[in-house]
Amino acid sequence: MENTIKPDMKYWTAQILILAVISGITLISAGVLHLIINYSNPDPEATLVLWSICCGANIVMWVISYPIIHLYTKNLTYIIQDDRVTILSGILTKKEQNIPYRSITDFVLKRGPFDRYLGIGTIQVQTAGQSQTATGYEGCLSGLIDFDSVHGDLRNKLKSLHPVSESTTTSEPLNISNENVLSQILEELKEIRRNTEK
Repeated sequence: MENTIKPDMKYWTAQILILAVISGITLISAGVLHLIINYSNPDPEATLVLWSICCGANIVMWVISYPIIHLYTKNLTYIIQDDRVTILSGILTKKEQNIPYRSITDFVLKRGPFDRYLGIGTIQVQTAGQSQTATGYEGCLSGLIDFDSVHGDLRNKLKSLHPVSESTTTSEPLNISNENVLSQILEELKEIRRNTEK
């Protein structure tokens, strides 16, 4: 069974809000610099240069970022399959990222301030030491409206595929017979063999 999900337009709105906040911070910083420059010795020339640089930088940032954000969110697609999660992204170069369930350790639900305000969520896909990113997550399913349902479905699928990895702590001994462990190892080896023969 395959489930294709597109991020909601509220995700685009969240990115525009982040861009607006960055613009606001640069304008506030320019205002503070303006006050510092003109506090002891008013210099209209320096003030004009300061505001020209600040406004020019904001205009360039919006002209470059707005179409990039629009195209990126438009091309972003998530495909939830029986054996993997696929993330399709890219503007000029299309990227297809396949994350098999066998390498996934957890799905983490994350909601920042703009996500909570807009009613959307992000599901981060965590893998066992395989992520190349600084965040430690292999991929993200961002801009989801029905994030609770998708998160629950993904975690249930993960639990059904990896019943041993359900929240066990060091204080809880894991009671699995040797035969069960051996049968799981055998299944993993069969899966590896099937993948290498393809």
